Amino acid sequence: MTTGVRRRMGVEERRQQLIGVALELFSRRSPDEVSIDEIAAAAGISRPLVYHYFPGKQSLYEAALRRAADELAGRFAEPHEGPVGARLLRVLGRFFDFVDEHGPGFAALMRGGPAFLTGASRPAGGVSATHAVIDGVRQAAYAHVMAHLGVRGRPPARLDLVVRSWVALAESTALIWLDGQRRIPRAELERQLVADFGALVAVSAAYDGEMAGFMAGMLADEPADGPFGELLGRLVTLVAGTAGGCSAGAGAAQAVR
Repeated sequence: MTTGVRRRMGVEERRQQLIGVALELFSRRSPDEVSIDEIAAAAGISRPLVYHYFPGKQSLYEAALRRAADELAGRFAEPHEGPVGARLLRVLGRFFDFVDEHGPGFAALMRGGPAFLTGASRPAGGVSATHAVIDGVRQAAYAHVMAHLGVRGRPPARLDLVVRSWVALAESTALIWLDGQRRIPRAELERQLVADFGALVAVSAAYDGEMAGFMAGMLADEPADGPFGELLGRLVTLVAGTAGGCSAGAGAAQAVR
């Protein structure tokens, strides 16, 4: 017979283990609902030992948050090859993979952190650190999108507005989707968000010549069956149907007169 011996972990290895355990628990339930005792039990150590590595739940949450943020920011990375619409669709697929895997934790993160960080009894530094991590993820998403659009240096004001608005839209859409029990199929939602980007660019282009030129370049290599091509086809069909309905309505109104 052999006797199993528990391997003693080094300080950094143990810290990383605790961060991983905490992140896993925060992914399944809101961080407010997870106790230090649960984290200790899941890691196979005592509660006092958790406090040996982290001063409290806040510091452990922030460490887990930074790891999650790094992972989320990394999912926006995409080779600069092929049509922009297809690239954005792949990025959104990885983004929603993360949302699916870390639902409650993602919601707490994007809403400014859990209650134990935002409560009046907590120091403001914890909240500021949380917001800084969130802003870092948003900025990473913004930078990746701009890179895919071929923008270097300071972007045009309207394009800056479009990209920032779209990043915020993707974030809020994911939160609403989670709150709504994922009623809309993910694949449809991801494709719709890419179409939303195209629509934001098109509306801006209707008011600005520079954006019109940018849109023409962005759509130059888009295939008919890509997200932007599909949007254009749907809009043409919709407008044609609406125009027909309007003509019929106008004819009926004229007959009444």
